[in-house]
Amino acid sequence: MLENKPTLRRNFSWTFVGNFVYSGCQWGMLVVLAKLGSPEMVGQFTLGLAVTAPIMMFTNLQLRVVQVTDVKQQFLFSDYLGLRLISTGLALLIITFISFSGGYETETSLVIFLIGLAKAFESISDIFCALIQQHEQMDRIAISLIIKGVLSLLLLGIGVYLSRRVFWGVLGLVFAWIVVLFSYDIRNALIIVKQRSELQPRWHLQTLVKLLWLSLPLGFVMMLISFNANIPRYFIERYLGERELGIFAALAYLMVAGGMLINALGESANPKLAKYYAEGDRLAFRTLLMKLLGIAAALGGIGVLIAVIGGRSILTLLYKPEYGEQTTLFVCLMVVAGINYMSSFLGYGMTAARYFRIQMPLFMTVASISGIACFWLLPKLGLLGGAVALLLGSITQLIISIGVMIYILYKLQKYENSQSAA
Repeated sequence: MLENKPTLRRNFSWTFVGNFVYSGCQWGMLVVLAKLGSPEMVGQFTLGLAVTAPIMMFTNLQLRVVQVTDVKQQFLFSDYLGLRLISTGLALLIITFISFSGGYETETSLVIFLIGLAKAFESISDIFCALIQQHEQMDRIAISLIIKGVLSLLLLGIGVYLSRRVFWGVLGLVFAWIVVLFSYDIRNALIIVKQRSELQPRWHLQTLVKLLWLSLPLGFVMMLISFNANIPRYFIERYLGERELGIFAALAYLMVAGGMLINALGESANPKLAKYYAEGDRLAFRTLLMKLLGIAAALGGIGVLIAVIGGRSILTLLYKPEYGEQTTLFVCLMVVAGINYMSSFLGYGMTAARYFRIQMPLFMTVASISGIACFWLLPKLGLLGGAVALLLGSITQLIISIGVMIYILYKLQKYENSQSAA
C-alpha cells in the first residue's frame, strides 16, 4: 500500500517547482541559441518544435489525462503503454517523412528529425508519469522534470557552444531525454507498482481499439491546440523567413512563464475535479474551477502590466537589442497569454468531466479563425499580424469554453436535483 495521499497543496508545490524549473530550462535553450547564435538558429529550433508538436500531440491521444481521470479503472496501465508505443512509432515515421521531404535545408531537416526523436522518448516517459500522477506522487514527477530540464539545457548549451550549430545541441537533447526515461521514470513507476509484469505493454486488440476510440477526440483536440499555437510560425517561416520566426518565437515563449503555473495548478487540480464530477458534487467542482479562473485572470493582468512598463528593457536584457524593438508585439502576446490561461482551466474542467468530443469542433473553429487571420493579416502587419491572429483565436476559444462549462454545470445541477428527488 502507498502512504497517505499528499494534499492538493503539496501536490501543487511539487508540480509548480518541477514545471518552473523545466519551463525555465526550455526557455533557457532559446536564450542560449539567441546569445551564442543568431535569430536564424532560434528559428530552426522553433520550426522543429512547430512541425513536430501537432503530430506528437495527436498521436499521444492525451492518454496521460485519460489515465489520470480513469477513476473507475476501465483500463490497465499495460493497455495505455501498449497504445502509446504504437502511436509514438507512427508519429516518428510521419515526422521522418515530413522532415526529409518538406523542402527544408539539410541542417533544418536534421533538426526537425532529432526533435521528433527526442519527443518520442518524452512521449514514452509521459505515460509512466501518468501512472505516477494517478497515485498522486507528484514529487517524483517534479524531480523527473527538474533532471530532464537541467540536463537538456546543459547538453544543448555544450553542443551549441562547441559547434555553433543547432544540430549538435539538439542531439544532446535527445540523449538527455533517453537518460531520464530509462534511469528515472521507469524506475519510479516500478517502485509504485512493485511488480515488473505490470509495466509490460499489453496488445489486446479489442481493448486497444476501445481505448483508442475513447481517447481519439482528445488527440484531435491537442493536435488542434498545438496547430493553432503554431499557425503563425508556419506563415512567418514561409512569408518572412527563419530570422523573423526566431524573433517571434523568442517573444512568444515568454508566455510560458505564466503557463507553467497554470499547468501546475491544472495538473494538481485535475484529479480533484474529476472526483467531484464523478461524485456529482457541483458546488465543489464549481468552487475549485472559479478559484482557478481567478488566478488565471490575475496572472494574465500582471503579465500585460509588466510588458507595458518594462517590455523593451526585459527583451533587450534577456536576448539582444533587436528583440527589444518588438515591444508592441510583446504586449499583444501577453494579452493572448492571459486569455489562454483562463481557457486552459476551462479545458481542464471539460476534460475532468470527460467531455472529450465537444472539444473537437471548439478547436477546429479556433484553428480556422487563426489560420484565416494569419493569411489575411501577416502579409500586411508582419509579426504583429501573427499575434493579432492568435488573439482572435484565443477570444473565440474563451467564449465557446465558457458556454460549454455552463452546460456542464447545468447537467450537474440536474443530477443533484434528481438525487434529491429520489
